Amino acid sequence: MKTGMICGTIGLAALTLVACGKSDLSSLDTSDGVAAAPEMSGSTQKIKIVGSSTVSPFATTVAERFGATSGFSTPIVETTGTGGGFKAFCQGLGPDQPSISNASRPIKASETALCASNGVTEITPVEIGYDGIVVANSKNGPDFDITKTQLYLALAKDIPDGAGGFQPNPYKSWHDVDAGLPDEPIQVFGPPPTSGTRDAFVELGMEHGAESLPALDALKASDKKAFQVRAHTIRTDGAWIDAGENDTAIIQQLVKSPTAIGVLGYSFLEQNGDRVKGAQLAGVPATFENIASGDYGLSRIMYFYVKDQNLTLVPGLIDYIEAFTSDSAFGPDGYLVEKGLIPLTDEDRDAQRAVAESLKAAASN
Repeated sequence: MKTGMICGTIGLAALTLVACGKSDLSSLDTSDGVAAAPEMSGSTQKIKIVGSSTVSPFATTVAERFGATSGFSTPIVETTGTGGGFKAFCQGLGPDQPSISNASRPIKASETALCASNGVTEITPVEIGYDGIVVANSKNGPDFDITKTQLYLALAKDIPDGAGGFQPNPYKSWHDVDAGLPDEPIQVFGPPPTSGTRDAFVELGMEHGAESLPALDALKASDKKAFQVRAHTIRTDGAWIDAGENDTAIIQQLVKSPTAIGVLGYSFLEQNGDRVKGAQLAGVPATFENIASGDYGLSRIMYFYVKDQNLTLVPGLIDYIEAFTSDSAFGPDGYLVEKGLIPLTDEDRDAQRAVAESLKAAASN
């Protein structure tokens, strides 16, 4: 499963935060200019981490243990979504900028370009484990066994009209999409456009579902960009509801609305199994084993990205990276498994520790 999912190394950088009593991004300049040089005297530097809501629980757990046992300050972990994390991460160099960006997808070319325009030219991804994107609903709701094609037909803004064109999505209920699905209104709580979970859902789920339809398969062959627009654009008529970057908010909405479904990371399903249940995807349950094996069709690798140029600027940064990539953390018996992390293979974990060692060597030069 891992082959083909791994983002190539883009470099690495780490960055320190001057705490000054703040733990949010309210003062971050999100313009495209390079950040001004930070004031460093008389302040306590902390590792600042931004990004994916899916990776955030794992990063927070590592950060808390790291702060309690390492002698360094506890890193600040801010949930901004993958896209928002890269935007903040790419603003410039220095201890007042994020050092690490958590991500539930690989960095995009446009994000790499933004980083480069602000002097962030050395970035390295570290893979931490697998996650599944699950379709879930309340324990009190109907059972779902759904395919990627059905997800596309239910959630795409426009679908084939059967006459060579496209029409606004007419479906109001799941039963309208397929007679075998529950006769309940299509109401889906999901992540916003800045979320890596949403990016992965439309790419791994809706796009693959669209490919199974002859009209869209032909469009892909003739105009790949037009196909992606049709496959990735989610309807805006109220059937899909952006529920924010934090998947916990989706869980809360599902408990309140038993007939609704939500799109979220597997770890949140695992942590809330007393309140929500996962749908089967083409007959395959969303389980730890099925995601790890690749049998579950909405699986992905999770990452964090580091600024190499700041490795020597942030006390404890390389130590945090080593702590995260230790077997006691992300190994098969590590404490992150209890949080829902699905570990990499032994070989792949060894490869990520080698990445950490190369960063340590670079920082010491």
